[in-house]
Amino acid sequence: MKTRKTIVGQIDADVLAFTAGRDVVLDLALVEADCIGSAAHVAMLSRIPLKRKLFSGKDKQKVIAELVSIIRASRKGTFKITGEDQDVHLAVERVLTGKLGDLGRKIHTARSRNDQVAVDLRLYGKEQLLGVMDEAVGLADELLKFAGKYQSVPMVGRTHLQPAMPSSVALWASAYAEALLDDMILLKSAYEYNDRCPLGSAAGYGVSLNIDRKLTAKLLGFKEPIHNVLYAGNARGKCESVILSNVAQVMITLSRLAQDLILFSMPEFGYFALPPEYCTGSSIMPQKKNPDVAELVRAKASVVMACALTAAEIVKGLPGGYNRDLQETKGPFIDGIRTTRSCLSIMAVIVKELRVNKKALLAGFTPDVFAADRALELVAKGMPFRTAYDHVKVHLDDLKAIDPALAIAAKKHLGATGGLDLMLLKSKVADAVKFTIAARKKFHSSITGLLGVPYPGLW
Repeated sequence: MKTRKTIVGQIDADVLAFTAGRDVVLDLALVEADCIGSAAHVAMLSRIPLKRKLFSGKDKQKVIAELVSIIRASRKGTFKITGEDQDVHLAVERVLTGKLGDLGRKIHTARSRNDQVAVDLRLYGKEQLLGVMDEAVGLADELLKFAGKYQSVPMVGRTHLQPAMPSSVALWASAYAEALLDDMILLKSAYEYNDRCPLGSAAGYGVSLNIDRKLTAKLLGFKEPIHNVLYAGNARGKCESVILSNVAQVMITLSRLAQDLILFSMPEFGYFALPPEYCTGSSIMPQKKNPDVAELVRAKASVVMACALTAAEIVKGLPGGYNRDLQETKGPFIDGIRTTRSCLSIMAVIVKELRVNKKALLAGFTPDVFAADRALELVAKGMPFRTAYDHVKVHLDDLKAIDPALAIAAKKHLGATGGLDLMLLKSKVADAVKFTIAARKKFHSSITGLLGVPYPGLW
């Protein structure tokens, strides 16, 4: 039997490989968060009033300085997590012990890897959610610019994919912008849910030292600590599930937008032209320009939804207290957020370069598209609606001369083609931008104070 030596004991090589799983790779995304969490923990331990201090003020500074060095190494790609480390926590502890001796050996005092990974994931989630919000708002802004540029251009509105009523390019584009702004409500909710600190709960039952959990929460820029130490551990996995469920809603919006772009850029429609440099070709057909980006976004929506479901399914049947099953929520969490952010970024580029074919849009109008509008005109003149409905149905040819541009301009009520308030939506974009700027400034200010160097720059 082959065994390998680790910080936590001698472990069978196959068992070590199996239990470490993807952590040696996935945890590279958590190095920064782990170092920041460790800095707060050491700062708190240095203030515990013991006869013999765990860390003096000078000791604390030495440890934090080394943690900053590890963050810098991680950004350069030179920090490694080995199989023997198993995860980021023991990798950081190994480096600290190698550089600082007993100071490194003290760092795990009053802490478990359970609350360590929980705080890492919440710190990671805090930064990543702000990134998702930035990118969602960026795409909404591009859609509103697109809507403003083509505000007066008619477009056939469809139900069941069949021609239905007069619409416009602006109505189409701003609908998706407003959807993303509504998704921001969910993202803010996830941000608030995530904004509580589990550090200090240890293995879920607290510790015998008089630690200050409010202090660590404050140092890390969290709103407050999670009160109950058992719940702090139990919340792991569910928190990731909540965040993934909310970013999955963003992906649903993106998937429908992608589907529209695929359909309306088909030659049979020709309403929009995707930028050729963002389309891919065929290995056999020289003429092809495929909407692969939109197709992949449509598929990745299912991937992110599956990530959310995976996390929820893993957590739902667990007994209270830590269970190793929770390790399997980490991959879907990191993958789901990364996928969402990449899709938001690439869709913003696509929309920015999207072109409109006004001739094709106008050619899509047939007399029947104006039927509902005509029926309401007759109602306004005193005819009962169902009578008007039946009359128009048998006199569709009378609608041939209607101008689509006049039809969309005539609908002036709130939110209709002639009543779109793009400035209102743009003001909501501005408010969302202000939120992320303020939240990020508050968070980064806390970390700057903790590390003693400007964060995130570290210069």
